[in-house]
Amino acid sequence: MSVAEDDSRAGGPDPYDGRLRRQAAVALVLLGLATVVAAALTTPWRVLTGGPPDPDRDFTVAQIARAQAFDAAVSLSSYLSLAITLVFAGVLVATPFGAHVLARLKGPWWLRVILGVVVLTAIVELLRWPLGVWAETLMRDYGLSTQDWGSWTADRLKNLAVEVFLTSLMLVALVALARKVRRWWIPAAAGAFALTVAASFVYPVVFEPLFNDFTSMRQGPLRTNLMAMAERDGVPVEDVLVADASRRTTALNAYVSGFGATRRIVVYDTLLRAPQPEVELVVAHELGHAKKDDVLHGTLIGGLGAALGAILLYLVFGALRRRTGVTSVADPRAVGAVMGLMTLGSLLMSPAQNLISRHIEARADVHALDLTRDPATFVAMQRRLAVTNISDLSPDAMEYLLYASHPSSPERIAMARAWAKLNGVPVP
Repeated sequence: MSVAEDDSRAGGPDPYDGRLRRQAAVALVLLGLATVVAAALTTPWRVLTGGPPDPDRDFTVAQIARAQAFDAAVSLSSYLSLAITLVFAGVLVATPFGAHVLARLKGPWWLRVILGVVVLTAIVELLRWPLGVWAETLMRDYGLSTQDWGSWTADRLKNLAVEVFLTSLMLVALVALARKVRRWWIPAAAGAFALTVAASFVYPVVFEPLFNDFTSMRQGPLRTNLMAMAERDGVPVEDVLVADASRRTTALNAYVSGFGATRRIVVYDTLLRAPQPEVELVVAHELGHAKKDDVLHGTLIGGLGAALGAILLYLVFGALRRRTGVTSVADPRAVGAVMGLMTLGSLLMSPAQNLISRHIEARADVHALDLTRDPATFVAMQRRLAVTNISDLSPDAMEYLLYASHPSSPERIAMARAWAKLNGVPVP
């Protein structure tokens, strides 16, 4: 048993005494205010919107029926997976289950932390695996997935490996700090912020290549037009990359990731099958993200949120010590409770994150229209994306709250028509 564990069990200084908790509470309030202010200042709360979305105007009865059928089919597996995640996190937080499982692990404390992350991640993943198989089967039935089971399994395992690596890195640092410093929440908050920023910076060049191969868009009229559009927009773009997404999906997508030296605009190779003006409009949307530094701002707010979570962990864990069967975060057996709290915190924050994301995506849509002045192509592009990706055209309130990081396709089309009226352009 380590010295830190001895201190937490028998007469040592209480790492959760009233004075320390008050200090942490003050820091929590101040950092929380800073996070809210940062989010408020960087989020475009007033973005052009259209009238009520009307799927019947732009989509056929068959397309709407297919989208509804697909949503009904995948929603059950999605909600069941969410339920398993919530229940398992609740068990880790409210019972000594995690401590009992991790008590069986042997080795130095840091190895037990890593093994604890691996074991608990494996347990919950085994519970969710059949639902993943079910969801993949549905994706194939509807023509969205092009993977075989070997490729699908490899991708899922790689996702888990990245998750385990990042979680282990964070928790080893957390336990090390708790074993050395009574006010561990101070360096833990700073470390959580730094790790979030570092991960966002390196993810495009370290982790994204694990899942896709990226090549420079080949020379031709499309590449020339895209580079010229970026220059006209005043957005420095060294390259536009194409991801070989077609080996796993038929869906259309593009995105911008990283910032500074690792910022990149990526389009799926499936998107290149669309007419060139539509591809240009999609990239114009991504240029809007780059021009406004959305990834950087999102990373900084995420870092502040992670720091806030570290302080909140300190405050909440003190009240959960008896329930979880551990007396301190310095105990490697506390890994289960910490992982449960992280999961619950992430789920609780997702509605706010989605709300912010929808406003940012709407601003990028307006940017694309300002840059191209082509609402007709914008509407055609949104129809193509919605039909090809089988997007939910009328998401219910719960799904919109939990999962919608973008406005729905009918909302985006309505916005484009409002933009056309405002700018004196023919309404598509």
